[in-house]
Amino acid sequence: MTCRVRILCDNSAGPLTGTLGEHGFAALIERDGESILFDTGGGHTLLHNAQRMNLDLRGVRQVVLSHGHYDHAGGLWPLLQSCGAKEVLAHPGVFARRYAIRDGIHRSIGMPYTEEFLTGLGASFSFSDAFREVAPGLFLTGEVPRLTGFEPGDAALFCDTGGCSSDHVPDDQSLVLVTKRGLLLLLGCCHAGVVNTVELAREKTGVSEIYGVIGGCHLAFSSEPQIEGTIRALKRYGVKKICAGHCTGFAASARLAREFPGFRPAHVGYTLEYEE
Repeated sequence: MTCRVRILCDNSAGPLTGTLGEHGFAALIERDGESILFDTGGGHTLLHNAQRMNLDLRGVRQVVLSHGHYDHAGGLWPLLQSCGAKEVLAHPGVFARRYAIRDGIHRSIGMPYTEEFLTGLGASFSFSDAFREVAPGLFLTGEVPRLTGFEPGDAALFCDTGGCSSDHVPDDQSLVLVTKRGLLLLLGCCHAGVVNTVELAREKTGVSEIYGVIGGCHLAFSSEPQIEGTIRALKRYGVKKICAGHCTGFAASARLAREFPGFRPAHVGYTLEYEE
């Protein structure tokens, strides 16, 4: 069976004319007649890009949130308004307060809506921090253990405006798709670390081969040791496809493009087909 992953929101738009970029990420998984939306972008481009790509999001039954940041959950309001009620799969901590402090500038970056507001629009939340199967051969990692020594997380993220309580984004999770060529991982920001996430997926599914990773790798704010450690691990896994975008960062993307012949930017409009 041929399945597809289509990028609907990303920082950059691809060659498909009329699509728009924004700081955020969203992807549509189409398989066996069902569509699952992974993240919703920041809220400005999801519906526009879907329409430009001739995709009807009214048929989406489930929405997966990778974590509770505005650039991944901001599109929930327009989605629910325009496309009807949806089941939303998320970590229990997705509505926690979140702030970024960079260069002395404080920004609120958490969920832009309350649970009550979204529920009133038709969202039905399914909360879990566990690894779970959401459809045959499609898994949600839940909370990812931080085991590697070179993926410390983003030091600029906090749970308070004063910068006293670090936010390790425990609700960060990714989708894992089982394909004929190995595991395909769909990442939102991957605050938990690409390698930590891959290791959990391999352990829980029992599949050691990694076909590819798609989405944000959160290497834009990472140290050189983290970038190097990630590249070494991905080579060790024998990854065939790396489709990176959003928070991966230009420098890290350039490195990945040099190191992996199968690298492609995960811009709006990019589509990957695979066989289950």
